Amino acid sequence: MSIPAPRTASVRRATSESTIELELNLDGTGQSSIDTSVPFFDHMLTAFAKHSLTDLTVRATGDTDIDAHHTVEDTAIVLGQAIREALGDKSGISRYGDALVPLDEALAQAVVDISGRPYLVHTGEPAGFEFHLIGGHFTGSLVRHTFEALAFAAGLTVHVRVLGGRDPHHIAEAEYKAFARAFRQAKALDPLVQGIPSTKGAL
Repeated sequence: MSIPAPRTASVRRATSESTIELELNLDGTGQSSIDTSVPFFDHMLTAFAKHSLTDLTVRATGDTDIDAHHTVEDTAIVLGQAIREALGDKSGISRYGDALVPLDEALAQAVVDISGRPYLVHTGEPAGFEFHLIGGHFTGSLVRHTFEALAFAAGLTVHVRVLGGRDPHHIAEAEYKAFARAFRQAKALDPLVQGIPSTKGAL
């Protein structure tokens, strides 16, 4: 029985607004080393790595003196690009993942399809969540923006919905962890899958 090649990628992206260097291994154990200069986003990416069993290294710098937006968005784009590259032709993957994750009073669900068709449906965050400043650097609106940029760069169909919650930190973290768990299922290699899991023969 042949051993599958490691699903890894290394991507660098530099613009006038940010510089991102990222490495990942989809078949890792959840080890991470994250420094984006946005502490709450570091926390969320660390949670993503841990709960998706993806080894992840990120070094990012940007114009955070203006806003965290550019650095967060560009990091999410690069993460998506690396995921797409590491997945290769997607042969043998489970393709679909679904997770329901609580964090104290917050509850979030994520469904992921490694479809090759970028799409995001994101619902349920309480009114005003997008304006809340979490950790002093990260606005609530960046949660949706992360998923949007990542889904489009990686070619994923993603549905995320918040089913309950009061504390913005808990709501955001439940969303990221739900996405991580759903992605973990979707990217997993399934020994029962022969070839690419699509009637089209391509994803």
